[in-house]
This record gives sequence, structure tokens and C-alpha cells, in this order.
Amino acid sequence: EPDSLHVLQLFCHTQHGDALTMADGPVAELLLRRLQAADGGLDSAELAAELGVEHQAVVGAVKSLQALGEVIEAELRSTKRWELTAEGEEIAREGSHEARVFRSVPPEGLAQSELMRLPSGKVGFSKAMSNKWIRVDKSVADGPRVFRVVDSMEDEVQRRLQLVRGGQAEKLGEKEKSELRKRKLLTEVTLKTYWVSKGSAFSTSISKQETELSPEMISSGSWRDRPFKSYNFAARGVLPDSGHLHPLLKVRSQFRQIFLEMGFTEMPTDNFIESSFWNFDALFQPQQHPARDQHDTFFLRDPAEALQLPMDYVQRVKRTHSQGGYGPRHTWTLDEARKNLLRTHTTSASARALYRLAQKKPFTPAKYFSIDRVFRNETLDATHLAEFHQIEGVVADHGLTLGHLMGVLREFFTKLGITQLRFKPAYNPYTEPSMEVFSYHQGLKKWVEVGNSGIFRPEMLLPMGLPENVSVIAWGLSLERPTMIKYGINNIRELVGHKVNLQMVYDSPLCRLDAEPRPSQTQVAA
Repeated sequence: EPDSLHVLQLFCHTQHGDALTMADGPVAELLLRRLQAADGGLDSAELAAELGVEHQAVVGAVKSLQALGEVIEAELRSTKRWELTAEGEEIAREGSHEARVFRSVPPEGLAQSELMRLPSGKVGFSKAMSNKWIRVDKSVADGPRVFRVVDSMEDEVQRRLQLVRGGQAEKLGEKEKSELRKRKLLTEVTLKTYWVSKGSAFSTSISKQETELSPEMISSGSWRDRPFKSYNFAARGVLPDSGHLHPLLKVRSQFRQIFLEMGFTEMPTDNFIESSFWNFDALFQPQQHPARDQHDTFFLRDPAEALQLPMDYVQRVKRTHSQGGYGPRHTWTLDEARKNLLRTHTTSASARALYRLAQKKPFTPAKYFSIDRVFRNETLDATHLAEFHQIEGVVADHGLTLGHLMGVLREFFTKLGITQLRFKPAYNPYTEPSMEVFSYHQGLKKWVEVGNSGIFRPEMLLPMGLPENVSVIAWGLSLERPTMIKYGINNIRELVGHKVNLQMVYDSPLCRLDAEPRPSQTQVAA
């Protein structure tokens, strides 16, 4: 055994820190020899101390031997113990800060300003004062001066830390430990060790077990004499690398499924760049409206204008704006309508879909939806970005009323798991009447806005060519807000953009909109 210990020490010197290699060599062999001579079993931490190696090396040897079968039995145990922090180690060697301050004050006193410049001055001064070891005389002409109050003192902090360092922490009371921990000189750690005992197939000689059957073994017949490692059919395989859906996409798929279950058809929304005509004019939004200002909209420089517009429809829209065929009059120019921009809402896609529907004769009722990205010149903060996703639903049919709209909204939000709804009158440029939709949030204990809705104005629908007795109800909401509430995210920049933590994308669970959202302190902001 002394020769083996010599080999172990040499091995540790040349392969320091390589715990896995160490576990397969001398450490495992010595563990088996010590276990053979032991009465009952061995503690892995005590064995590591005896051998002068890191505990992790012994743990590696234990796991290596466990893989060989029933050579050993290992029981995992957890024990708590007190250890000194880095600052605690320093104080155990050199004394507490207050003791060093006391020793720095000579019998004739020391200027307070000079004392505070010492390494332990700021921390030790207040402690030495509370211990009544020193006092401050502010009547001195050249400034406050510190004097000793006692001739000598006992550094109890250093004594207590030395007890812990010597493995005698049990001699300290709970109050003393608590005080040292508050000063960040002491910390309680949990040590996990193994109690190792002999297994049913215990042996001090380790023979390497084969893990693969090679062609050479088969051709030579050597496989008959070699021990093979048993297959562990209960072991889990390595998870294959795969893609992960972003939380926004998970929630989007749920919304899409709800629309499809309600019989809606998805509208094409593949044009992020839109003309002002489809984005504003077709919706009967005046060209002087504040939303068309550059402070709210991103206009394009190149190409600055849309070249292709349905001119017969454009002329009807122009007449509606400028002559007031069905309502108020507004100043209207084609140049303003041609301006290209990044669409500010997906209602422009709804306008295109309704225009195509109007060209089909005879008219047939339709239900459309869209979920896609829109862009606004917003001030960026925790709940606003310059781009976000808008969810929109549209129903066109004969004689639709506000009651139909409220009924469809209740059905839609019920499928989302939202049953408590309230409606509040609102204003939108292209819907009349208009309503804001509120839901009672159980977490916030208050009503919060969840969407906007209304009936499209005839000034928008009649120029398209839709019959006069056809009404169109519509509603919309953002995709980001329900996603933030569902996943407990309070800052939209943690959901979208360059600050997104990819681990959050990997770990995010499946989305069920009819289930309760994650409990989070962040839901107030959402």
C-alpha cells in the first residue's frame, strides 16, 4: 500500500485536477484496498482527506466502480457544515478589523482622518466604537482624534473563526454563528458524500469490461473470454439537437387554431410595405389625420410612391373624401395617397380582402382573420416597440349589428379562457359604433383592456362595391400582450429583439390559452 500511495502522489502531481482520469486509476484501486480492510464501509470525504486528493476524485472513482456492476454499494449522504469565507480566512489569520483598528491607535491617540485611511479603518472604526475600545475627541484643535478607552482587548471574532477553521464550529452558539454570517465571514455549506460498502461482487482486482463487440473479436473468437458491460435499457439517451418555437409563435398558433375552429379564413398579409391609400384612405381616414404624421408612421424614401392602384376604386374613395358622398368631406390628393410606408396596422389587409370580396357577384358572406407584424414610430420602453404583431378578425354579412359583434367577441374570448368581459364606447376613424373590450384580470384584481372593436363605416364599405345592406364587424388586439401575461414577462424587450435570452426560448413551455397564466410578480406591468 505505501508503494501504491507513492504512485498516487506521483499521479496527482502530474495529472492535477484531472478527476475523471484519476478515478479510473490509482484512486479506484486504493478505494477497493481500503474498503477490503475496513469494517463496514468508508466515507468518501474522509478517504479523500486521508489520501490527500480532492473529494471529487474519490466521487469519480465511486461512480466508475458503480458502472462495473455490484462491486460496491454507495449511499449518497448530505451533511451541513460551516466554512470560512475569504474574508473570514483573512481575519482568522490577522485579526478582526476592529482589533486591527485598536492596535493602530497609539497611547497618544491618532487623527481620525489618518485612521480612516487604513485598510480596516472604515469597517473596524464603527465596530471598535460599539465595543467601547476607542473614543473620539472632537475638541482637539487640529481635528477629531481617536484615543484608546481600554488598555487591552480580546479579539473574540478571530477566536471564533479559528475554532471553525479547526473543525470545532459546534462550540459556537447559534447567535455567534448568525452574527459572523451577517458579517459575511462564515457560510453554511451542504456537503454531499458517499458511504461506500462492499457489493455482492466485491473484488480488489478490476478488469475492464468491453462496451463494443468488434469484428476482430468475432473473427478471432476472443469475445468468448472477455467480460462485457451489461446494457442499461432504462438509461435515457442523449436528446437530439432540435429547433425551438419562440413563445410568440406558440401563442400565435393557438390564436390561429381558434380562428380556424370558428370558420375563419386567413387573409394574405405578406406586404409589410403598403401605400397610404390602402393603409389610410381606403379606411376613410382623412389625409390631415394626426396618425398620418411622420411622428407616428415610417414613410419610405425609395420607392417613395406606389405605382399601381385600382384607379376606378381610387376615384370612388376620392369622391367619398372630397365630396362627402356618404358622410363628412376632407381635402384629398392622389400624391398623398401614393406615399409608401411600413403598414401601421393589418386593417390594410382587411381592406384589400373586402375589396376582393366586393368584386365577386353575387355577394357571399365571409369571415377573415390575420396575425402579422405592423410598424409604428413609437417611443421604445418596457411595453412598446417600433414593431409588434396585430391580431384581427373580420366578419361580413347582411344586417350585422352591434349585438352580433358582442356575441362573436364573447365566443372568441371564451375560447381564450377569458369569460368576464365588459364593453366601453370608443372612437376609431373607420368604425362606428366602436368599442373597447375589457376583461377582469384575476392576478391584477382589476379590469384591463384586451382589444378594440367596431362596425366598419359605410364610407369605407360602399366605395368598395359592397351592397348597402352588408355590414362588417371587426376587432383586433396585439399578440405581445397576451404572450407577456401568459409567460410572466414584464419587459417586451426580453420577448422580442436583440436582448432575448435564447435559453428562455428553449425552456418556454407549451402554450394553452385556456389555462391560468404563469404566476409572476411582473404581471402588473403587463
